[in-house]
Amino acid sequence: MKLYGIKACDTCRAARAALEGAGHAVQFIDIRAEPLAPEKIERFLAAFGDACVNRRSTTWRGLSEAERAEAPATLLARHPTLMKRPVIEAGGALHLGWGADVKAALL
Repeated sequence: MKLYGIKACDTCRAARAALEGAGHAVQFIDIRAEPLAPEKIERFLAAFGDACVNRRSTTWRGLSEAERAEAPATLLARHPTLMKRPVIEAGGALHLGWGADVKAALL
């Protein structure tokens, strides 16, 4: 199981702790330290669409209107912290966030 996120993200830490506590082997990928390859960004966007872009983040609020109008793939490549977190890859399936639906599917 792979968890894509940021070390400082409380939601990512909670997801990782819960998954490991449930006995899952979790490979954590810090998207700041290891930026996502364009193919990975495209896969996430194909699965989740614009929901991948966290429009409530501090990073989003700091962008100009021109930057906000850029394609989601471009935004996520330039600003990894714009990605809604975590993205969890388990058994070939992708899950976005750490809501009740994702918990029910993975725990």
